[in-house]
Amino acid sequence: MQIGSYQLDNKLILAPMAGITDRPFRELCKHFGVALTVSEMVASNPALQNHPRTLQKADHSGEAGIRSVQILGTDPKAMAEAAKLNVRRGAHIIDINMGCPAKKVCNIAAGSALLKDERLVKEILETVVDAVTVPVTLKIRTGWDPTQRNAISIAQIAQQAGIAALSIHGRTRACKFTGVAEYNTIKRVKQAIDIPVIANGDITSPELALRVLTHTGADAVMIGRAAQGNPWLFKQIAHFLNTGQTLSKPSSTEIARVLMGHLEKLYQFYGDTTGVRVARKHIGWYFKQFETLPSLALKNIINQAQTPAEQTKSVLMAIYLST
Repeated sequence: MQIGSYQLDNKLILAPMAGITDRPFRELCKHFGVALTVSEMVASNPALQNHPRTLQKADHSGEAGIRSVQILGTDPKAMAEAAKLNVRRGAHIIDINMGCPAKKVCNIAAGSALLKDERLVKEILETVVDAVTVPVTLKIRTGWDPTQRNAISIAQIAQQAGIAALSIHGRTRACKFTGVAEYNTIKRVKQAIDIPVIANGDITSPELALRVLTHTGADAVMIGRAAQGNPWLFKQIAHFLNTGQTLSKPSSTEIARVLMGHLEKLYQFYGDTTGVRVARKHIGWYFKQFETLPSLALKNIINQAQTPAEQTKSVLMAIYLST
């Protein structure tokens, strides 16, 4: 698959996820074979561009591979300026968020709320594409609600505006993450436009990845929640797509090794205090991969730890008891 001048090594892309797809997680997923990662969304509001949290979200220092930064907003000019700023900071691709269903995002008419206003969608896309020389991609949902699936119309606007690739989550904004994703709309979009289409939503296994690619005709799949605590999913999918054979689940020792390495990267990236806090959710996701879950008492000890040393000690104890 190709996005502008960038040729991807395979059909696997890590979805942007707020508070999750930071540099440590992106690098980990790249290690396990994902072709492209997208940073968590950064606001286009000029007042936030130099905020420490914004700078941290878009931190790609030392990161190998193609760098894609997702921007969020509703003002075309501000979005264009945010795109230019992030290109200066090292982005190879700019991704526009019109898919986030979060209430705090939609309340300001951003994210998937933009799908209600096709005129504004057109203006934003054209303005951003004209502002930068790098490829611009777009992430959407199938529509505002199940009675208003306008993904085909949005896709055609995107293609005409010069968007280089389109990612579609198989739910409407109203569905949020409930129910199951549907892929028929993605299939119809793929048939209606010529630019690459990336299918997203509920892709949790190698077999399902192949089924979605085959059914929709999509050029790639984008995986988000299924990779949480499970970054080797990308290696499993790539192997299955290439050989038709299923890789065995990683051993408890391998899971523990990846978990401990991830924690160390989080502490280095965020510092001790914030690193410990951010690590808690990742630890919970990793432990779902073990045969035995930690006791509630041990979970509380892990979550109440205040230093990396305290946290890693309790995590190692939990791993020992879970294997």
